[in-house]
This record gives sequence, C-alpha cells and structure tokens, in this order.
Amino acid sequence: MADQKVVVIPDGKICDYIDGKFRNDTPEEYVRQTIERRLINEHKYSPSQVKVEYTLQVGSGKPRADIVIWDKSAVEQTQGTIKLIIECKKETVDAKNAKDGIAQLQSYMSVCPNCEWGMWTNSIQKYVFKKSLDESGNIVFMEYNDIPSADGNLDDVNRPTRKSLKNASDDNLLFVFKTCHNHIYVNDGLQKQPAFFELLKVIFCKIEDERNIPAPLEFYTTSEERSNPDGQLTVKKRISKIFDRVKKRHGRIFDANDDIKLTPRSLAYIVSELQRYSLLNTNIDIKGKAYEEIVGANLRGDRGEFFTPRNVMKMTVEMINPQIGEKVVDTSCGTGGFVVTAMTHVIDLIVKSFEHELGTPKAEWDADTIRQFQDKISEVAGSYFFGFDINPDLVKATKMNMVMNNDGSGNILQTNSLLPPHEWTDEFRTRLADALGIPKASIRNYQTIEFFNVIVTNPPFGSKIPIKDKSILEQFDLAHIWECNKKTGVWTMTNKLQSSVPPEILFIERCTQFLVPGGRMGIVLPDSILGSPGLGYIREWLIKNHRIVASIDLHQDTFQPRNGTQTSVLFLQKKTQAQKDAEEKSGQMADYNIFMAMVERIGHDKRGNTLFKRDKEGNEILVPDTNNVLVLGETGDGSRTVSHQQQVKVEDDQTPDVPAIFAEWKKQEGLAW
Repeated sequence: MADQKVVVIPDGKICDYIDGKFRNDTPEEYVRQTIERRLINEHKYSPSQVKVEYTLQVGSGKPRADIVIWDKSAVEQTQGTIKLIIECKKETVDAKNAKDGIAQLQSYMSVCPNCEWGMWTNSIQKYVFKKSLDESGNIVFMEYNDIPSADGNLDDVNRPTRKSLKNASDDNLLFVFKTCHNHIYVNDGLQKQPAFFELLKVIFCKIEDERNIPAPLEFYTTSEERSNPDGQLTVKKRISKIFDRVKKRHGRIFDANDDIKLTPRSLAYIVSELQRYSLLNTNIDIKGKAYEEIVGANLRGDRGEFFTPRNVMKMTVEMINPQIGEKVVDTSCGTGGFVVTAMTHVIDLIVKSFEHELGTPKAEWDADTIRQFQDKISEVAGSYFFGFDINPDLVKATKMNMVMNNDGSGNILQTNSLLPPHEWTDEFRTRLADALGIPKASIRNYQTIEFFNVIVTNPPFGSKIPIKDKSILEQFDLAHIWECNKKTGVWTMTNKLQSSVPPEILFIERCTQFLVPGGRMGIVLPDSILGSPGLGYIREWLIKNHRIVASIDLHQDTFQPRNGTQTSVLFLQKKTQAQKDAEEKSGQMADYNIFMAMVERIGHDKRGNTLFKRDKEGNEILVPDTNNVLVLGETGDGSRTVSHQQQVKVEDDQTPDVPAIFAEWKKQEGLAW
C-alpha cells in the first residue's frame, strides 16, 4: 500500500465508484454502488458515459435520477440524449410504491425523448423496461430480461451464447440469488426453506446447461416468452428437459420423479435473472460468498451450526496446505465451504503442475489439454475430497456448492459421524468404502477409521446440544472422567464415563481417529478448551497424541452477528505410534516450538458490517482498484489502453497475512508440509 495513492473518506460517507464523489453511506447507496460496479465491470460501460445524481426537468420539478447513461456516440450529454435511466432504492421500498416505485422510473423515461431503457431495483426486486410508441403514438413499456451492455447487443439479453456469458463481480451474484429467492418466497407461497431448494434445482439446471458443451445454451428465456403465459410454459418445458438430465447425473441428490415446482411465471423470471452469468467461471470467492450467505439465511439449524467466515476458511486451508493425492475431509461440513476451499487450493496446484509440464500458461491451453485438466479435477474430486454432516439439507446444499465449483459432489455424505462406525448406515459405509477403495467390512470401530491425511473443520459446539448416549461416549478417552493430581498437575483418565459431553470435545477425538498417523488438522474450537482450568485433561490428551503446530486466536466478533463465542483455530499433527512409544519410554514429551498469532482485525464488526482500513486519524481510506481496470483497447504497439481505474476501500482483515508468516516459520522448524 505504500506505493499506492491513498484517499481519505470522511466519516459516514461512501466514495462513488464512478465519479469519486463522497455521498452518505445509506442502504440505498449500497444498492446504487453495487449496480455501478456491474455497469462498469460486467456491462463494460465507460465511466464517461455515466452520470450519477443527474438533474431532470419534469414539468416544474427538478428531480435527480440515480444513474443515467448515454451512448458513446452521443454528441452532447443532455436530457434529450439520455439512453438509459436506473433508479436504485433500499430493500424496504416496494416496486409498486406510488412515489418511489417503477412509476417514478417510467415518468423519468417519459420526459427523456431518446431514453429507450430503464431499470428499477431495490436489490431484492428488479424490473427492466424498454420504451416504445404504439400505433397511436402513446408511450408503452415492455418488460425485458435485462438492460443491454455497452455494445447494445439485444440478442445476448434474450438468448446468451457461451461467449457472451458474464462472470459476476462483487456482490452482484448475491443480489441475483436474493432476488430469485425473494421472488419465489413472495409469488409461489413457499416457505423459506422449500423456496431455497426450488432455487437450487434451477441453479443445477443452469450449471448442467453450461457443462453441455458444445451444444447451444438452452437455459434462457426471451423477454417475449417471459411476458406472456404461453411463452412461460415454453420456458418451463425447456428447463424441465434440462432438469431430466440433472436427475440422471445427480441421482443421489434428486429423485427420479422429482420436478421443478415453481409456476411457469416464476420459473421464467428466475431463468431471466440467472441466464447472463457463467456460474462455472465466476470467481470462486464471489460464488462462495453469494451461495453460503443465502444457504445460511435459509438452512441454519439449531445444532450449533455457525458457519465459518470465508476469510477464516481460506487462512486455515492455506496454513494446512493440502497437497495433490492427499485425502481431505470436513467431518461437520455445513455448507461445504471448507471442502470447496481445500479443493480450490489443490486445483491451483494442479494448474501449476500442468503449466510446468506443458511449459504453457493456462490461458493458452488447447481444447484437449483443457479436457485432460477437467478429467484430472473430476478424478481428484471423486477420490480425495469428503464431507460429512448430520443435517440432510446441508448435505444437499454442500453437494450443490461442490458441483457449482468443482463437480465433486460424490463424497458428500449424510451421517452422524460421532456414532460408533458399526452403527453408521449401510449406505454410508458402502459409499465411503467405495470412495476410499477399501472393503466395507474393514470399517469396524473407532480404531479402524484412519482414512484421511488432512482435516479442516468447524464442529458444532455448545452446552445446549450435549452428547449423552453411552454407546457414543464409550468410544472416546475425552468422554471419561479425568482426575488431576494437585501436586504434580498431571491428569489421569478413570474408567468412569461422564454423563454428558459437549460435541466439540468428542469431535476433536473423532477427527484424530479419522487421521492417518502423521496426518494434520485445522479445527475451530472455543477458547474455553484451550484455557479453562477444568478442561486441562483435554490439553494433556492433545499434547500426548499430537504435535501442537499452531494456535490462531480469532477476534471475538469472528462469528458475529449470530454467535459471540471466543474461538481459535488449532493446528495439530497426529503422532505416530513410534513417536508416542519413544516419549513414553523416555518419560518426557518431545520439545518443540508452537506458532501463535492473534487476529485482531477480522474484517467485520459484531453486527456483521464490513470494516475497512483507516488512517492514523481514524478515517477510512481508498486505494486504486487493481482487480477491475476498464480497458478500452490496444495501441499500435500491442499495449493496453487503460481508460479508468476506480478507487475502492480495503477490508480491515488480518487473516490473509497469517499464512505467509506461518510458511516462513515452518521452514525454520523443518516442517515439510
């Protein structure tokens, strides 16, 4: 940041993405800034074509339109030459509102003679209109799927091609998911959870259609189809055919007689919102944030499920550093964030391996190489990545997350992994054994489940969901009563079981049982386990059975706004039997260093609002946006012409800094992984 030009933001203000002016930081402004980013980064409008807060003459009044756009060819930028008007409202404003709804937008379009397009949005509703004149010369508004991009191509608005699919940027995919879910919830009479699963079916269809290369895309609705009942039925038939293929491909997720239960009208609307994006190629962080946020809003259960923030997952996976050929599992996979993040980490290693072998960067690979690369990913996903969860709805959601990112849904399995292995269902044991390439009969008890090289997990925790089942408890040392010698401070396990044990304590030991000797885990745990005097026996057990590699103390707001539990990420490497025998023979533990760090800034506050970096006086700062640079074209010598670079705020988050520091420390300690 030292080389970057830094701009200070006054308190309570936001810097406009297009014109750089400071405006009040309000919910309505958040919607407008998200739309502005989409105009520049997805629709490729030049900032010089766009004006914010443009004053119109409407009768004797002079209202200000939120965003207006002119054609590049416009000689003068006046009210008479405006091509497109966009009105942005906060979520609580309804489209039918007489003052601030779509009627306001249409009145603005009517007083601008050349204004052909208009869009109204409040982030959960969106309406696009094309203005024309009927035979009598009266203004009419036809509803359209979307506004045209800067090139004005309307064919892509109605039926996108593979080349025209756009990668979502920033929060736009989250906007689309929320808009679609809200539409189903409001218009189809479904509760939140059923509405979510209907949206899931449509997303599966979108991905299946994108994968169906080289056939033309069939996941679309034209504006004409969307606006009339016959057309809506045509769309439903078209998408239903895709869903038939989905059911064949994903028979473990959908029943053969399952169908899309949305009305034709709603389905056509959802398709129109999703069709412009490439869900396969959009950046994984953008997809993950959008998907996991909407899953969390609709499937969060009462079993202590507090889903791990993406920045913490990324930090944990980078530190644990899974390699190609290592078997990875999350034993409490929730929405699948840890599994997807680990899979993405390994895919990056596969890309580097291919590039090294071929001597060619990925962008220059031919079709055969890309096919080989995809086959390798499918092989790795199907053989080396696993996720278990007790909640069948979350299992389905995790499979979707894997499909959307890596097509690795096969090893996401529903089970209570704390049960004695012989009590696991026959289906679970069969599928697990097949995926691991072992005889099912070999999965006998807790001593025969050393299957995985790497575990990354955030187990459910809390005193409200204790485990009391004796058949479960007797598998675990940590479920026994331990006694402490007051003179020596040494804990000794007794033969008596505790009456109940919080699940996170049992998950520590179950994860250890799942690891091969020398395997490693990153596990999110409440700080009480690491510091409470009465839980010293857990720490003694951990030290006896593992090398304690690292402990990262997370900020108290990490899981806010839903949970204020103070947590840490503990990194452990399972000792081999030879190591434990040597220590027992010598009567002392091996001496080694432990990496410790405190994450004092996590990127959000206790209400979940994003926090940004500030200067010494406490003012938020702006730096150039290096991720989204609008490029007009190439000069004669082949270099790119940059026309505009927006200023953006920087999240105040220390988690990205930890893995690099840890990697240096590992080298010094001689840790090879």
